Amino acid sequence: MNIHEFYMKRTLEIAKEGWGRTNPNPLVGAVIAKNGKIISEGFHEALGCAHAEVCAFSNAPTDISGATLYVNLEPCSHYGRTPPCVKAIIDSGIKEVVVAMVDPNPKVSGKGIQMLKDANINVIVGVLEEEAKKLNEIFIHYITKRLPFVIMKTAMTLDGKIASVTGDSKWISGEYSREYVHAIRNRVSSIMVGVNTVINDNPSLTARPISGKGIDPVRIVVDSSGRIPIESRVIQSDSEAGLILATTEKIHKDKETQLLSRGVRIIKTAPKNGKVNLRELMEELYKLEIDSVLLEGGGTLNFSALEAGIVNKVMTFISPKIIGGSSAVTPVGGKGIEKMKDAIALSDIRVERFDRDVLIEGYVADK
Repeated sequence: MNIHEFYMKRTLEIAKEGWGRTNPNPLVGAVIAKNGKIISEGFHEALGCAHAEVCAFSNAPTDISGATLYVNLEPCSHYGRTPPCVKAIIDSGIKEVVVAMVDPNPKVSGKGIQMLKDANINVIVGVLEEEAKKLNEIFIHYITKRLPFVIMKTAMTLDGKIASVTGDSKWISGEYSREYVHAIRNRVSSIMVGVNTVINDNPSLTARPISGKGIDPVRIVVDSSGRIPIESRVIQSDSEAGLILATTEKIHKDKETQLLSRGVRIIKTAPKNGKVNLRELMEELYKLEIDSVLLEGGGTLNFSALEAGIVNKVMTFISPKIIGGSSAVTPVGGKGIEKMKDAIALSDIRVERFDRDVLIEGYVADK
């Protein structure tokens, strides 16, 4: 590992401190090094707050002129919620900027780097680029595809069941797996389930990370005909996160009025095969600046999401338990795929252990 990679690795680590607070902005860290040591650090703490570079400048205890600045994403060159960082970098006296990746945002892409070069600042691009892209996979998808990044999370037994023949599902996965899922909930903008999950399990859909109080994601319930019970926890919860009901014109007007009076946002899509059009729903969520969706649905919704081509990433926890039952439900139901040659294959597979559970994670090719 060379010196640039060493400092960039630290930059990527501190960028993660902004998880769940910057959406739909990217995760960005900044490190200032001078005379062989780090003299200041900063990260983008929350949406609307100062960007990482400006934070690092503010935190610097000494003169930073002549220093090298490390950032995992190209500095912005446009006015958004905050002023452009490039001007602050130029004014600071920084002599060199090391960038992990070019910003995929067309408003920035390459422009910030060129402005730095025009100011006679040495710029190095591409240090730990793949790691930087992985860190900001949500932002990259959101900004280039103009759709939320959807993660389908499932937990199943060794024989592929997500509940017993009686519908009991607590708990399939172990404590450490569940803690990790709550950490993911704390990172994404929203969590989505089907109405059957609400009726059967009555979840609160909140984030309860082990590190402390989390930020609850927006709750989304897919409910084509408005069957959600008014007394459901997702409606009655005192969580500050909003609730979106994705439905169709099949919802009864009285039910719609009840839900609206309780602060529920309702998104109606044109029905597709009698159900919510998930692709259209994703387009509406994008307009609300929801950059990511953690899909924790049942087998029917999961298959519909895969069939609609909205799933980008799959996370499957496998617990070493066997429960059997020909009628016990599986993670993906629906009508199914008829031919193995048409099966949805994952790429870039990662496997991780959580105590006795195994997590298999991979990506679905764009449709």
